[in-house]
Amino acid sequence: MSVLNQKVGRDLWQVKGQAIAIALVIAVGVMMLVMMEGLVSSLADTKQDYYQRYRLADVFAPLKRAPGQVLRRIANLPQVASVEARINGSALVDLPAIDVPIHARTLSLPSFNEPRLNAIYLVKGRQLSSSHKDEVLLLEGFALAHGLAPGDTLSATIQGVKRRLKVVGLAQAPEFLYTTAPGELVPDDGRFAVLWMNHKALEAAYDMEGAFNEVLISLVPGARKEALIHRLDQLLEPFGGLGAYDLDEHISNRFITEEIAGLKLSSRIVPPIFLAVAAFLLYIVVARMVQAQRPQIGLLKAFGYSDVAVAIHYLKFVMIIAISGAVVGCLWGVMAGRSLSGFYQQYYKFPFLVFSIEFSSLVKGISVSALTAVSGSVLVMRRILNLAPAIAMSPPAPPDYSKSLSFGSRLRAWLDQPTRMVLRSALRQPLRLAMSVTGIALGMALSVAMLNVMSAFNSTLDLSFSHINRSDVMVSFIEPLADNTLFSLQRIDGILTVEGFREVPVHFRHGRSTYRGSITALDSAPQLYRALDKLKQPIYIPARGIVLSRSLAQELNVSPGDEIQIDIREGNRAVLNVPVVALADTLLGSPAFMQLDNLNRLMQQPRRVSGAYLKIDSAHSNALYKQLKAMPVVAGVSLSKDSRAAFARVMDSGAGAMRFVMISIAAVITFGIIYNSARIAFSERARDLASLRVLGLTRSETGFILLGEIALITLLALPAGAYFGHYLSFLIAAGFDTDLYRIPVSFVPANHAIAAIAVILATLLCAILVMRDICRLDLVSSLKIRE
Repeated sequence: MSVLNQKVGRDLWQVKGQAIAIALVIAVGVMMLVMMEGLVSSLADTKQDYYQRYRLADVFAPLKRAPGQVLRRIANLPQVASVEARINGSALVDLPAIDVPIHARTLSLPSFNEPRLNAIYLVKGRQLSSSHKDEVLLLEGFALAHGLAPGDTLSATIQGVKRRLKVVGLAQAPEFLYTTAPGELVPDDGRFAVLWMNHKALEAAYDMEGAFNEVLISLVPGARKEALIHRLDQLLEPFGGLGAYDLDEHISNRFITEEIAGLKLSSRIVPPIFLAVAAFLLYIVVARMVQAQRPQIGLLKAFGYSDVAVAIHYLKFVMIIAISGAVVGCLWGVMAGRSLSGFYQQYYKFPFLVFSIEFSSLVKGISVSALTAVSGSVLVMRRILNLAPAIAMSPPAPPDYSKSLSFGSRLRAWLDQPTRMVLRSALRQPLRLAMSVTGIALGMALSVAMLNVMSAFNSTLDLSFSHINRSDVMVSFIEPLADNTLFSLQRIDGILTVEGFREVPVHFRHGRSTYRGSITALDSAPQLYRALDKLKQPIYIPARGIVLSRSLAQELNVSPGDEIQIDIREGNRAVLNVPVVALADTLLGSPAFMQLDNLNRLMQQPRRVSGAYLKIDSAHSNALYKQLKAMPVVAGVSLSKDSRAAFARVMDSGAGAMRFVMISIAAVITFGIIYNSARIAFSERARDLASLRVLGLTRSETGFILLGEIALITLLALPAGAYFGHYLSFLIAAGFDTDLYRIPVSFVPANHAIAAIAVILATLLCAILVMRDICRLDLVSSLKIRE
């Protein structure tokens, strides 16, 4: 081993604590890079493979009813590769152990062959028999939630008829990666079922002999979806077409696509934070080392080592730290990715998900670490190259502090000598002070931001389920009914308040902007489900006009006073031009609100409701749910408390779980910067501290001089971190926002206090570690002059 390589080993051992801290910062950054890129590629590849293997449709076209011969006309449309017709209905599942009726979706499968599109993955059991009309395949997630298996039977109400069905198999499907009940945005395996039955069986159940009510279409490569959907809507208009849409608008695909996009965005933002911190720490460590080893550098050059050889020697030092951290980070990234892939397979219902790392991701992780090492030491390398041997072996010129910051005579007289030494040391190196303060402030800012986002998630829950939706139960009907149905509900013992609503599928248009959504029609001043303004005050829904959520208004690029076109997709299928009268602050979905009587009048269907919000007496809830089960007109029952619990679970997993990862990141960054600042200050001033001890200062007084500067840096970082964190909260919250939910951010003093306390605790821990070294300081060796 060469002399320089031996010196690298000795240098690393001397700063082993700092080297390990920097390597860990790099390791976490590389881990996040490898893990996130691996998850992105694994999820994207698995999704694509799953979609292709089970032939997920490119376009979905729901309608009321069309005869079978219409399918040939659809197949002849240009750009269509294949088509599949099926029956898509709803049912209520009645489980003896569950009081609440469970909403189910019924889908038909061809009786004698494999479906051309939207095939299923049979997890357990067997396929349906063409000769038995009472057999079903059950969605695996629902079956596992209730302990159902092939061979079991369940009771389901289909079109008002109660039937006993035999479960012959458990299945998954690519269109149900993310399963939600109609009208809800969050999944809950226990509250939503999918039943696959023979096409002939559902034809008889829904009176659809020779007909269908949904078309699935796959397109040729390079097809123009918009043109085809327009032609398809025209063709299906006479048959009650509800508006065709492509796969991008399918709610299951939207969720998994946004999850992948969020991971991809995080993989581009999070690792650079760590690597920038590592570059900053490496610069400080190497700069201090070069300053301390000036005589050694001069001797090496005097003995014939070239400038490049000496610079490479110090570059090896930083490269060993960086590559070691990168290798550890790659290993951690693979382990973390495999662990999270198992979670994603449970959360998104993939039948298979293998975490795979592309070799390029590992190379990228190591390469960016090496680049970090070089960028953190390039300025120091230039200093080494320009350092002449004679100058290097001479004592450095005393630094010029004449232009440095100072404090006035009055303050000097008021402060004791150790405090003046602390302030003088900090003010004489303002650049290092500013960089240390900035680093700690950014770590605290990230903590503040993530704590604010966590509080914002709670605010979303509170606003959505305590202020907007104040009902206990939502009941949906199988079709719009006369509003006297509400009196039947009101007579049920235990129901305190009933408010009807109507949900109508529509297409919103404004200029070139379009949005496929729905209108919720309510009373003018509803009490159980309300539209609120930004002050959380209820919005009166006028007899004319429409109230849009802010997210929908942004999507359509409209503001109050503008007029939008609404294509109603049921009933008389009217095309309306309606003014926007107000904007509502909603955080879930992109709803729109109209006055109930007004919408019914425009649709020429007076006094119709499609469901009701209920306020109930919890003491009578079990009996009440049983009566709702027995009502043939009820298509689904949703409990607000269950929806809230399901949404909380979503927020604590998937993209929401990134909150906790980011808080951990902030803790690592903050501790790493504080610890390295303390260690560097101790290394630079070990000789001065030993001199002070010899002159009679105690260990605590000596420690105050060193640690007082760290405390000063921390105190200066606290207000800066609070300020940066407040505005960083909005940027991070915007990254969490999706079309399905939004995260409101506000100033929460408690979060700033928690983040500040965390920084102070990290400072105290670093102070304890450094104070231990001060107490162990060897005065004799520290005062010796090293030749």
